[in-house]
Amino acid sequence: MEIYPLKFKPLFKERIWGGRFLGEFFGKDLPKGVKIGESWGLADLPGDKSLIVNGGFAGKPLEDAIDFFGPLLTGDPSYEGPFPLLIKILDAQDDLSVQVHPDAETCRRTGKGDPKTECWYIINAKPGACIYKGLKPGVGREEFASAIADGSCAGLLERIEVKVGDCHFLPSGTAHAIGAGLLIAEIQQPSDTTYRVFDWNRVGDDGKARQLHVEDALESIHFDPSGDDLSVRSVGRLVDTDVFKVDKGHQLGGCEVLLSEGLMKVYIFLSGGGVITGNDVEAVEFAKGDTILVPAAFEGVMSFTQDSEYLIASV
Repeated sequence: MEIYPLKFKPLFKERIWGGRFLGEFFGKDLPKGVKIGESWGLADLPGDKSLIVNGGFAGKPLEDAIDFFGPLLTGDPSYEGPFPLLIKILDAQDDLSVQVHPDAETCRRTGKGDPKTECWYIINAKPGACIYKGLKPGVGREEFASAIADGSCAGLLERIEVKVGDCHFLPSGTAHAIGAGLLIAEIQQPSDTTYRVFDWNRVGDDGKARQLHVEDALESIHFDPSGDDLSVRSVGRLVDTDVFKVDKGHQLGGCEVLLSEGLMKVYIFLSGGGVITGNDVEAVEFAKGDTILVPAAFEGVMSFTQDSEYLIASV
């Protein structure tokens, strides 16, 4: 079988803060009657594995294609898994909890969880929408712990109004929250370890508050974030770290891009559409909302039938 670009079936996640906007914006066929907060475009976690929808591996998980193609797909002869990226689109109709993800050193020290560095690309934003990213200068562990106890910890985070096209980098250990009214592409390490410290005093359908993880969060937060790159970018290379890289692309309808052998890349299409072709492989159509993995050894052409914006994630 010839190597070919892989297209995936999204995994939809019900969330208390979600809604139905993913269906409206991307034309996704959402499960009926529930609030969908996340669409996982590419996942390789133990309990959540994306299924391929095209070609010879249709209906099978990504790991089957990696086992078959090996370094032709990954570009890495020593690859052992899991897949190094988790790709999501988030529909925040309400505020997400104040939370943190641990870094690798914290995971080793505590023996818990998996590290998670991430970035957020703002796809759509209601007027005045904001995120909370990092602690205000001088906030220490004791002050933050006290604020968690009295429910005022959100006031100790930097509140940042955002606009479409912003990309915010959040290294593991950064206390954060996503505000209401945002549609976000999230590119991250393959981890679902989240420690919540405040959930805006809301309760679930069962009338109970969601679980908090205060001690684990306090162990994970970087209270002296000097050196962390929390800058905002909107063009070109958006993120450049040792765990992943993210680039932004834009092409007009009628344009073509040559895909050459070398580096495995994941394309997240934010708008537009087109088709990927290559020798002896079935053409792969793409549209906004699709996530497509282009293997390291694939050579072909990406033809755009509409003006298109997209993100490219690589490691």
